[in-house]
Amino acid sequence: MRSTLPVVVIVGRPNVGKSTVFNRVIRRRIAVVEDTPGITRDRLYAEAEWNGRRFQLVDTGGIVFQEEDPLADQIRVQANVALEEADVVLFLTDTTAGVNPDDMDLANQLRPIEKPVLVVVNKADNPQRDDFANEFYSLGLGEVYPVSGLHGRGIADLMDVVVDLLPPSSEKRDEREEIKVAIVGRPNVGKSSLVNAFTGEQRMIVSNIAGTTRDAIDTELEYKGEKFRLIDTAGIRRRGKIQGSVEYYMVDRAQKAIDRSDCAMIVVDGSEGLTDGDKRIMKLAHDAGKACVFAVNKWDIQEPPDGQPKLKSPIKKDFLQTISNEIPELAYATAAFTSAKESSGLEPVLDEILRAQEAYSFRVSTGLLNRLIQDATFARPYTSKGRALKIYYATQVSTRPPTFVLFVNDPDLLHFSYERYLLNKIRAAFPLEGTPVRIRTKSSHGKDDAVVKGKSKGKAMAKPKPKPQPKP
Repeated sequence: MRSTLPVVVIVGRPNVGKSTVFNRVIRRRIAVVEDTPGITRDRLYAEAEWNGRRFQLVDTGGIVFQEEDPLADQIRVQANVALEEADVVLFLTDTTAGVNPDDMDLANQLRPIEKPVLVVVNKADNPQRDDFANEFYSLGLGEVYPVSGLHGRGIADLMDVVVDLLPPSSEKRDEREEIKVAIVGRPNVGKSSLVNAFTGEQRMIVSNIAGTTRDAIDTELEYKGEKFRLIDTAGIRRRGKIQGSVEYYMVDRAQKAIDRSDCAMIVVDGSEGLTDGDKRIMKLAHDAGKACVFAVNKWDIQEPPDGQPKLKSPIKKDFLQTISNEIPELAYATAAFTSAKESSGLEPVLDEILRAQEAYSFRVSTGLLNRLIQDATFARPYTSKGRALKIYYATQVSTRPPTFVLFVNDPDLLHFSYERYLLNKIRAAFPLEGTPVRIRTKSSHGKDDAVVKGKSKGKAMAKPKPKPQPKP
């Protein structure tokens, strides 16, 4: 699903500050920024607005024409794809380094394109550096714009020129709500390959080198009349294995992608089975309160495709049973078996996401909920330390995820095993596959569950003053 907004693309050699300018213009820290060449690899899109004009801003990987990096060719391809769809090109250079041979090579590549190309000389942090920017006129691409992406100097003047060059927007507001899906998993399980399979194009750089994806990359998709925003993320490793600030920011972006999503599509390598790393990521999505769907990828290695889908094969049942046994708190999550290489299982996983999203927003009437809870407590009363738990009233207070509040005589009496019993009754009665369900308790006297038996979990309540005795 192509955006109808005008497109502004940032290109340049590595480490000239493209991602810093990108973050400055969109006023958010989306792109990973580090004083190391080659941090950005994929095309990174974000919507920006300046003087009332909305447009898509695209960050690209650093382009070098003689580079032994195994991903250099793919980075150049990604940048060329961005240039094809660009309406305005920002050619970023570095005033502190002067005109570089790579700058000249890139200028020769940009010269033939029939689109506005603005030479932006970054790192002009003070007026003295503006004089150094004049040498970039030698690139032969016209006017030079000194800016500082770090401090914001000159950005406003540059963007005034950019929006004047933008073509008229043909956008029509699509009022449909997006389903935001964070694609998460360990490094090298095939997350980017799945995004490419969904879109039918080389949207993401794919390599067997772990950690190829660094930013959280958004991709729009339309399926069965619904809008999806797929957020590809860097592979998540446990904190003890994170090496350096670059990987720290990669993992941080992945965790933030989960936070802003509606559903987490947890990609598991079906050829390796379930690992401890998979379990940590599953719990991360569960604790964030997101709908969850497993995409068991690389399944063509386990069951080579023969033209007939085996939806209920024993090996699939065993895999799902392993997940259920080892991560019981995610027993509600559904799964689909995929192969990015063979482009198989793509529609089933999107169908599961749609089901999970519907469950994530499910709401039940108060009357129906109270009858269910009443029947459950009658069928299996609960007593602790000689006191019976009494549930007077139940209501659903929110969705996304569905959250229920029980008004009880004593919140401390609700043991986790009985809470799980009630959860299972709720799940059995309503279509809640794919979403977590939360239960909270409150005192029937209007006190929160933090106040029980005259004591506060934070600090002891003040003792009541004794009543004055009547004089004889």
